[in-house]
Amino acid sequence: MKRILLALWVLLSLVGPLRAQAAPDAAELTRLLNNFLEGAGRNDAAIHERFWADDLIYTASAGRRLSKQDILKEVREDRPPRPGDETTTFGAEDIRIQQYGDTAVVAFRLVGTTEKEGKKTVTNYLNTGTFLKRNGQWQVVAWQATKMPDKETPTPSPAK
Repeated sequence: MKRILLALWVLLSLVGPLRAQAAPDAAELTRLLNNFLEGAGRNDAAIHERFWADDLIYTASAGRRLSKQDILKEVREDRPPRPGDETTTFGAEDIRIQQYGDTAVVAFRLVGTTEKEGKKTVTNYLNTGTFLKRNGQWQVVAWQATKMPDKETPTPSPAK
């Protein structure tokens, strides 16, 4: 029994540090994400073309499933913002990256700040993207966005 416990302890001491290591490509993935979010605020079709893989599955917070072609069509139909228009900037907070070779899962809180006539509105989403590295280039193959409630709703106490 002591040998089994010792073997288990050795195994756990070897596996534990491996799980705690940062993703090797975390800096590159974070840079890619931030560049994308900056370009998305400008409605930049080229940034969308680069970021999304051709075989993308995107589930929007409103429950719509989109392809890369759907996203590009919407981006191209929507004109870039003009001076005085409502503008939205995007940022990523609480970024978490787990990498598995040429696959990485990037989870973060998307913060959308919309400004119109001097008034700012902030909307938060929890986003998770699955990136795949093909031909030396990371692209998103799956994306899930969930809108966070504007205010925290208390959890009801169980009935007694």
